[in-house]
Amino acid sequence: MAEPKRFLIVGAGFTGAVIGRELAEAGHIVEIIDQRNHIAGNCYSQRDEQTGVLVHKYGPHIFHTDNQEVWDYVNRFDNFKPYINRVKAVSQGKVFSLPINLMTINQFYNKTMNPDEARQFIEEIADLTIQDPQSFEEQAMRFIGKDLYKAFFYGYTKKQWGLEPKELPASILKRLPVRFNYDDNYFNHKNQGMPEHGYTHVIEGILKHPNITIKLNTDYEHQMRSGYDHLFYSGPIDQYFDYELGELDYRTLRFEEFRAEGDFQGTAVINYCDIEVPYTRISEHKHFAPWESHERTIYFKEYSAKHEPGKTIPYYPIRQAKEKAVLVKYWERARLEQNVSFVGRLGGYRYMDMDVTIAEALKTVREFIANEKNCSDNHHV
Repeated sequence: MAEPKRFLIVGAGFTGAVIGRELAEAGHIVEIIDQRNHIAGNCYSQRDEQTGVLVHKYGPHIFHTDNQEVWDYVNRFDNFKPYINRVKAVSQGKVFSLPINLMTINQFYNKTMNPDEARQFIEEIADLTIQDPQSFEEQAMRFIGKDLYKAFFYGYTKKQWGLEPKELPASILKRLPVRFNYDDNYFNHKNQGMPEHGYTHVIEGILKHPNITIKLNTDYEHQMRSGYDHLFYSGPIDQYFDYELGELDYRTLRFEEFRAEGDFQGTAVINYCDIEVPYTRISEHKHFAPWESHERTIYFKEYSAKHEPGKTIPYYPIRQAKEKAVLVKYWERARLEQNVSFVGRLGGYRYMDMDVTIAEALKTVREFIANEKNCSDNHHV
């Protein structure tokens, strides 16, 4: 085997852990740093001492994927138990199920329609004058009409993004999930579940390799690169370049914590769609592990706000036109960097689900290792 190389990885979330593990298994030496005092990034989970409930510290994370390789990968490190995300929504003083399905439609309009009747009804109330939806609002109006849009999407979206929905691109809504049956499974993916011992346990398992060392409470500084053959950077790309071309906009989340006896809301997640309610949703974390039993409960009200670099945690990239223009300039700068790969959600300024994050990390590092091997083989020819 060729001489092992030394790699520095910034970020101990899924991206950094997966890349680090693959490099370590290929015989290389890996050091991972993270500015927080724990591994697992925003997927970090821990037991609440007062209630015993396993808490998703940075908000709910439900694993769902059609990628069998990724599903098999995470199950190497913990048993993912079946879990179906069934979201409820409070709108105009009533409780409904999401995504919008036959139950939601019948309940909202006080009807008893069958699937064909409901499909025809929605087609009649949809705004068919909108041929090519450009904004989030147009996308919703085109497919479900004004009433359902106002009830379930307008207020929630405005709170979540801090912008009028007509200012947001239609792509955020993507394919609007409307079901003309009583299926209230929030996701359509074949594999859905929760790690029995939590996401921190999964990432601990991925990082458990003799070639990997981890340093927490450590900010990345450029002089750290000396002594390493390559850097994998999963922090914010604009931060790497000291915001020289401007800051990229993110939304951040704030959580208000409560504890109580018994069961607070009877389900894991309830969205609050009315603009008058300041929080976007309440999550009660013991319902994410229905195989456990707890007498007490812990729940969180979730608020969305503008991210402030250095003060808050970036969650969702906004990716409007002005951010994309700045991002393109940062990508051009990134291409000129020697022996640096920008990876993950923050490195690419994209929102990615966990399964996509893992798949991309595997693809990136395997291509890197293959290229290194080819270069080494050619060098010895």
